[in-house]
Amino acid sequence: MKHTELIKNINKSEVHNIAELVEYAPEKVVSRTLAQNKALTLTLFAFAAGEGLSTHASPGDAMIQVLEGEAHITIDTTDYKLTKGQTIVMPANIPHAVNAEKPFKMVLTVVKPIPTKGD
Repeated sequence: MKHTELIKNINKSEVHNIAELVEYAPEKVVSRTLAQNKALTLTLFAFAAGEGLSTHASPGDAMIQVLEGEAHITIDTTDYKLTKGQTIVMPANIPHAVNAEKPFKMVLTVVKPIPTKGD
């Protein structure tokens, strides 16, 4: 039976500090994808101050977990300020944006519906 790698870009059977798995870069958003398939995407991000992800919508619910620093999240027309340890879910198909006034790191988990026959 062929083994499919479900979680990648991280050593297995080791203890990790997840915030240390992605590094800041000047004037950039750095990402590291840990899992991706039709139903799920799990990505680490490091945002330099002043960087962000412009307004967009996702076909799945997107959950942000702030690992360090401070994030400014806009969902539809409401703004939120999140700090280390806080989480927010951005609902599927609703416009949202992520901005960093200060450097911050996050885990992004996107859970998408799996199309069934006839969809």
